[in-house]
Amino acid sequence: MPKFIYILFLGILISMSSCRKDFDTVPSSGNLQFSKDTVYLDTVFTNIGSSTYTLKVYNRSNKDIAIPTIKLKNANSKYRMMVDGMTGEDKDGNGIGDGKSFNNVELLAKDSLYIFIETTASISDANPTDFLYTDEIQFDSGSNLQKVNLVTLIQDAIFLYPQKFENGTKESLLLGVDKDNLEVRINGFELNENDPINGNEFHFTNKKPYVIYGYAGVPEGKILKIDAGARVHFHSESGLIVQPKAQLRINGTASPNPDKPQENEVIFEGDRLEPEFSDVPGQWGVVWLRDGSTSFVNHLTLKNASLGFLMQKSDLTITNSQIYNSSNYGILARVSTILGENVAINYAGQAGLACTIGGDYSFTHCTFNNNWNSSKQLSVYISNFEKNEDESITVSNLDRATFNNCIIYGSNNVELFLDKVDSASFNSSFENCLIKFNDRGTGIANDEIYNFIRNQESGNIKNKEPKFYNVDQNKLNIDETSSAFEKGNAKYRIPTDILGITRSLIPDIGAYQSAAFPK
Repeated sequence: MPKFIYILFLGILISMSSCRKDFDTVPSSGNLQFSKDTVYLDTVFTNIGSSTYTLKVYNRSNKDIAIPTIKLKNANSKYRMMVDGMTGEDKDGNGIGDGKSFNNVELLAKDSLYIFIETTASISDANPTDFLYTDEIQFDSGSNLQKVNLVTLIQDAIFLYPQKFENGTKESLLLGVDKDNLEVRINGFELNENDPINGNEFHFTNKKPYVIYGYAGVPEGKILKIDAGARVHFHSESGLIVQPKAQLRINGTASPNPDKPQENEVIFEGDRLEPEFSDVPGQWGVVWLRDGSTSFVNHLTLKNASLGFLMQKSDLTITNSQIYNSSNYGILARVSTILGENVAINYAGQAGLACTIGGDYSFTHCTFNNNWNSSKQLSVYISNFEKNEDESITVSNLDRATFNNCIIYGSNNVELFLDKVDSASFNSSFENCLIKFNDRGTGIANDEIYNFIRNQESGNIKNKEPKFYNVDQNKLNIDETSSAFEKGNAKYRIPTDILGITRSLIPDIGAYQSAAFPK
């Protein structure tokens, strides 16, 4: 019986609440309060929709009110709103609100409502002097008028994407053929030196940012040149593919202005420009250097990819460059050749640097750090083989893997792992490196492959703190308190560090000279 009464009472309450269509209100008196007086929608590319931003409106009074109007000042505004789930006036009679004006919006005493705001605007809509596009949300009118400003910065850009054909198909990029001789393709397109809109797409300048949808391919025999200061943004599941016998040349330079260290760098990142996406891994795909391709990279910052560089039987010279926040690998090289100087790799889901199935690798004054939250992550992994899906292994000689004046560190006990089979050569060398290798209880250090760690003459430092300035902010600078301070071998000294700072005659270990430490 009590259970029946409870259910009956609950049903009456629900019935009463569902029958209540309105509540007695008084007009708003102009005393609304807002979560912010200006909504900044951050930066968007021309004609690309923004993220959704939120404004909260409060009725602090003891009375239920009705706000006569909520509207955008500009009737043709490029902003659009949703107010407490409502889309606005249906001026066209199609059942869809205009997102610009709302009438008699009711708000209970001591309650609040949400306004969601978006924009899709062109560079031509913005102020030509500062490229800001502005409007305001107006609440009521006359003496009760209140307003909240809307501001967004619009960047003009060069958009590169697959074309759609008249038959409804979409351009794709050929990767080869499978075992059944069927074409393997990916969502993408080949760059064109005579594009009717963009002109020569084999030369990226710093005049406008580039936004890439799908995979942009550098065809065989072609060279993609990227100027200092260029900005390249990749949409989700997009990237760059350097096809066999093609070339990539990234020509960034050191910044002459210490207050703007990235001014002349080339930057590869995602196309989400909001601050909350500045360090989110996996926002875009990969730079894929295919068989027989050759790449020269100087002063590049590559961040927030799924995989920074994927190499297959290719050559890469990379200097003064940074790779951050890769959800899988910073660099994954298979049977490839890398010459790396002044390279910093930080945060990767699996390994910052993985040199697999042999190859030829030389790194000098590089910093590899990995604080990814995983017990299996590594800073550096090197092998002369790889396991296949059918449990067989592919083997190739590791002709050289040399690391001089490098830091290999991270949050796990062991951040360097050497993996070999005896059926192929494995030639590795580490001199004057600071290495995180806390192998207690594992027994792996007993393998002769790790003799360099026990060899006093190698100058290596084991399990000492590099004391990076701020790992989470990708600031791997050190100062004079670091265990890497003046512990480098002058024989391997590179005259300037990753920022262009002159190294001391007895250099610090790693990519950064301590003089560049940001106070």
